[in-house]
Amino acid sequence: MIDIYKYEKELKLKGYKLICGTDEAGRGPIAGPVVAAAVILDEHKKIDGLNDSKKLTATKRDKLYAEINEKALAVGISVVEAEEIDEINILEASRKAMALAIENLKVKPDYILSDYMDLSIYTEIPFLSLTNGDNLSASIAAASIIAKVKRDYLMVEYSKKYEGYGFEEHKGYPTKKHLKLIEEKGLTPIHRKSYKPVKKYL
Repeated sequence: MIDIYKYEKELKLKGYKLICGTDEAGRGPIAGPVVAAAVILDEHKKIDGLNDSKKLTATKRDKLYAEINEKALAVGISVVEAEEIDEINILEASRKAMALAIENLKVKPDYILSDYMDLSIYTEIPFLSLTNGDNLSASIAAASIIAKVKRDYLMVEYSKKYEGYGFEEHKGYPTKKHLKLIEEKGLTPIHRKSYKPVKKYL
C-alpha cells in the first residue's frame, strides 16, 4: 500500500518545513473555469482518507474539503475563466492557476509538490512534478479535493446564471446531454471556444 505521506516525510528529513501540494480541476470540461488549489498540510494534524478527488464520492470530498480547510496550515485557491483558457490554452491556464493558488497562500512554501506540472517559469521555489501526484502525495491529494469541490460549486452557481444547460449535473463536461443542449440553445459565454466539440457551434 502507498504511503501517501512518503514525499512529505522525505522532504521534512531534508529540512523543508512548509511543503505545498498543488493541483487543478477542470482541464477536460468544454465549459467553465479551471480551478487550482495549493495546500500546506500541518504534520501534527493528520487527515485520513486523502486521495485523488476523482476516486472519492461527492459526500466524501465535501467532508474532506471541510477538514482540510480546518486543519491545513494554509489553503490557496485560484480560478482561470474560459475566456483566458481560450487565449492561452488549457495547459498554460492550468499552470498559471497553480502558480496563482500558491501565491494566494497566506504563508510562502519552501518546497512545492505539483501534479505533473513544471512551474519553473512562475516560481524560484524548488519543486517536484509528480505523475499521478494526487495518488502519491497527501498534499497534492488535498489540493485536488479543494480544487474539485470549489469548481463543482462554481458550476452550480453558473447553472443559476445560465439556466437549462445542466451545468449543475455535468459540470461542463462534454456529455451527450450537454452537447444536445448546446445544439438546441447555442453557446454561453462560459463555453471554451477553442475546444473542438464547441468550435462547430460557433
